[in-house]
Amino acid sequence: MDIFHRRFVAAIAVAALALTGSLHAQQPELGSDYSSDDWPFVGGDQGSSRYSTLTDISTDTIDRLGGIWVTRLNGGGSSRSTPVVKDGVIYLTAGPSVHAINGATGEAKWRWQSDDPEAQMVPTWQGVGLGDDFVFVGLGSAQVAALRQDTGELVWASAAGSVPRQDGESVTTAPMYARGKVFVGVANGDSGGQGRVVALDAVTGEVDWTFFVVPRPGEFGHETWPQESNIWEVGGGGVWLNGNVDPELGLVYFSTGNPVPMFGGEIREGDNLFTASAIALDMETGERRWHFQVVRHDIWDADIATPMLQYEVEMGGQTRKALAAIRADGLLFLFDRETGEPLIPIEQRPVPQDARLLTAETQPFPIGAESIIPDCSYWRDRVPPPFELSCSAFTPPSVGQETVVALSSPIPMVRVTPMAFSPQTGYIYAQGRGHVGRAKRFADPWISDNRPGGYLRLGLPESTGVLAAVDPKTNTIAWKQDLPGGRLGTSGPLATAGGLVFWGAADGQLDAYDAQTGERLWAFQATPAGTRLRPGPTATYAIDGKQYVTIPMGSELWAFALDGTVPPRDIPLAEPLSDLVRWTGPAPRVTTEVETSTVRENPSWSLGGSRSAIDEHAFNPQRAQVTAGARMRFINNGVLAHTVVAQDGSWTTGVIEPGLFANMTFDQPGTLRFHCEEHPWALGEITVVP
Repeated sequence: MDIFHRRFVAAIAVAALALTGSLHAQQPELGSDYSSDDWPFVGGDQGSSRYSTLTDISTDTIDRLGGIWVTRLNGGGSSRSTPVVKDGVIYLTAGPSVHAINGATGEAKWRWQSDDPEAQMVPTWQGVGLGDDFVFVGLGSAQVAALRQDTGELVWASAAGSVPRQDGESVTTAPMYARGKVFVGVANGDSGGQGRVVALDAVTGEVDWTFFVVPRPGEFGHETWPQESNIWEVGGGGVWLNGNVDPELGLVYFSTGNPVPMFGGEIREGDNLFTASAIALDMETGERRWHFQVVRHDIWDADIATPMLQYEVEMGGQTRKALAAIRADGLLFLFDRETGEPLIPIEQRPVPQDARLLTAETQPFPIGAESIIPDCSYWRDRVPPPFELSCSAFTPPSVGQETVVALSSPIPMVRVTPMAFSPQTGYIYAQGRGHVGRAKRFADPWISDNRPGGYLRLGLPESTGVLAAVDPKTNTIAWKQDLPGGRLGTSGPLATAGGLVFWGAADGQLDAYDAQTGERLWAFQATPAGTRLRPGPTATYAIDGKQYVTIPMGSELWAFALDGTVPPRDIPLAEPLSDLVRWTGPAPRVTTEVETSTVRENPSWSLGGSRSAIDEHAFNPQRAQVTAGARMRFINNGVLAHTVVAQDGSWTTGVIEPGLFANMTFDQPGTLRFHCEEHPWALGEITVVP
C-alpha cells in the first residue's frame, strides 16, 4: 500500500488521538481588525495570497484530518464562492442567498435573500467582503449591498454600474474593503457597455470614484481605439475577478477582461486599452498609476482570467513587493507592484496575422518563463484528422477557418480559479487546463460561439489538468501534478504554513499536497463518486485554538479538523471523471430529427442588435437520443449538400440536397458517432436506448 492510500485509509478511520502542534501566532498583513485565526477576505488577506499562517494541520498531522461537520446551504442554489471568516463566523454566497454560519458547528446564524424577485439582486458567486461590521456583497443588479454582520439586515444598496442599469451589467467581484472604502469590479456580460472599477464609501454606499476600463476621448489610451467610430463606448473590458489592495502603497489592483465584440477585431482597430490588462489604481482617487496589457487587440478571449495576487520576493539582493498575473496560456507576468516594472523581462514577439481582423503584430511574452500547461508537442500526435494543429501562439480565429485547432483558442485554459503564494516555499500555486480548441468565427463580428462544452470540442482529444508550483524568482515550474481534465473545477489552491496545499476537484474530492514537493498526501470524497460540480475555493481559520479547513461542495458546506469523525461519502473513483463528460456539450436531446445546420444568435442584450447566422457545419442537436427501432430523420436545413456517414463506415444517408431529408432506423442500443462526408469536421452523436 503506497503512502497516499495508507494516509487515505487513516483519514477514514480517524483515530481518537490527542491534538498536537500549535497555531502559529504571527500576525499576517490582514488589516488592524483581524487576526491569523480569521480568513476575512476571499483571498485570505488584502493581497489575495491565499496563504494562512496556521500550522495545526500540517504534513505531520494530515493523517488525522477528517470531516468535523457538513451543513446544507438552504435557500436554493449551490455555492462556489470562497468562504470568509471573522470571529468564528463563516460568510458566503450560494444561489440567491448570503449565509452566515457558525464555523465551529455548521449551524446557520442567518440568511439574507432579496424579497424582490424582479430586482435581480442575486449575489455574485465569488463571495462577500467584510469591514466596518458589514458584510458587503456584489449583486447581479449592478449594485453593492451592505448587510449587518450580526443579523444580515440590509443597510444600504447602491448602484455601481450604469443608471439605469444596462442589460448584462453586474457586479461580479467579491467586494474588497480597505481604508473605509469598498472596491468592486463591474462586468458587462460581454454584451458591450463598459467595464469599470468602482470605490464606494463603506458607511453610506455613496460612490467615491469610478475608473472606466475603456478611456474617454482626451484620456490616455483612447488613441488605441478607432478615432472615427464610437465603438469605444461599447468596448467592454469587464472586470470579472476579485481585486486586491496594498494600503501602504495606497494602490488597488484589478485585472480587466476582453474587448467587445469578443472576436470582432475588424471593427475595433488598435490595442484597445485597458482591456486584457493588469491595472494599479490610486485608492483615494481612482487615478491610474500603472498598467500592463497582456494581450494586445484581444480576439481570443485570452485575457487575465484568474485573480492576481501579491507576494514578496528576493531579487537582485533586495526584497521586492510584487504582483503576479497569469495569462490564459498559463504564463505568469510578474511586476513590481509599486512601479509596474516587470520583475522578469518581457519581450514583444511576432505572432500570426490576419489583415481583416487588424491583428497586433506582436504579443508580450515573459523571457524564459515556463507555462504551467503542456506545450504543442503534447498534442501533436493526439489531434486526429481532418483537424490540423496550429502550434503558433495567438493563431487568429479567421473566418472560414474550419479545420484548424490551436493552443490559443477562444476558450482560455487558465481561468477563474484563484492562485496562492506561500512565503514558506516561495512558490506560486495555480491550476490550468491544457487543451486544443477550434476558433470558430462568423462573418458577422457580433456573433460568436465559444461556449465551453459546445460543439467545438466534439471529436477533439480530452484535455489534461494541471496543478503546478511556479518559482517566481525564475518563472519556471518547481513541480507539477498532471490531472484528468475532468477533475478541474473552480476551486483553486490554498497554501498553509503547515506545509500543505489544499485543492478541491470537480468530482467532489478535496486533496492535500506537500507544498514543497507536490506529493499528494491526503484525499477526502465529500460527494458520492461520479458527482460533477463546481466546488468553491477552500479557506482555513481557527476557533478556540482549533484549526478548520472549509470548502463549499455544491449545496453543502464542509469543514474539516484534526480527529474529525464525519466520514467520506464514498471512495475516489478508480477511473476519474472523463473529460468528455464536460466538454462534449449538453446531454443528448431526446428527438427523432437531426438538422445538418444550426442557427447561431448573439446574446439577447448585445448592442449589436438581434442578429443570427447559419452555421452550415454544426448538427442540431449535436448529441441526440433515440429509442431503438424508431425512425431518425436527418434534415438538410442549410444551403449546401450534406452526406451523413457513420464514423465506422457502417451506414450512410446518401447525399441530402438542401431542403430535403433522409430517414435511418437504428435497432441496436449504443452510441453512434457520425460526420458529414463533405465537411468531416462537422461531427455528431446518437445514443440509441432500449
